[in-house]
Amino acid sequence: MRKEVPLIITFLAGTFFIADYFIPHSGFSKMAESVNGWTIIVIAFSYILGVANVARVNLDQIQKGSKDKFYKIILLVCLFFMSIAGIVWGIQGGSVFDWFFLNVYYPMQSTMFALLAFYIASAAFRAFRIRSIQAALLAITAVLVMIGRVPVGEAIWKDFSIFSEWIMNVPQLAGKRAILIGAALGAISTGLKVIAGLERTHLGQD
Repeated sequence: MRKEVPLIITFLAGTFFIADYFIPHSGFSKMAESVNGWTIIVIAFSYILGVANVARVNLDQIQKGSKDKFYKIILLVCLFFMSIAGIVWGIQGGSVFDWFFLNVYYPMQSTMFALLAFYIASAAFRAFRIRSIQAALLAITAVLVMIGRVPVGEAIWKDFSIFSEWIMNVPQLAGKRAILIGAALGAISTGLKVIAGLERTHLGQD
């Protein structure tokens, strides 16, 4: 029963929502809204479990004297402080939670993204090593787009920015959409396999 019950629940839930999406006038809409409401409640409880798990794992590492325990202590202090601030004073504008979010978290997030720029530049340098035709096309296209986005491009050719935009809006967008279509088809096939019980990795099986 440990295998059959989860598979039956997955099949019924998947079939129900597929029917609600493709047969909108079948009367499933109100039932789907109720089920979605239950899902939100379950997700809310999963957040509580997630916070408890984060606290348990980090407290265990702190007790063991982990070399980065100082950062774990900061993580737990900030986690519980922001949780308490949101519950006690609310999250509306002007509250303690909102002040810390705008003046502490938001600048730290901007700093993190600024640091990521250097890692992106390093990854781009490694990716642009021309070892094949595909790598050569990637490098040439990237150089053309970058030149078209800076004033030097217009100094070289007045329509360089227009050409750069054409690269982004035509060949780049076409390739991006092809990748998204492929990913969507893969997601659909995986979902159907899960509903049919052919894919059981979510049950801890191979």
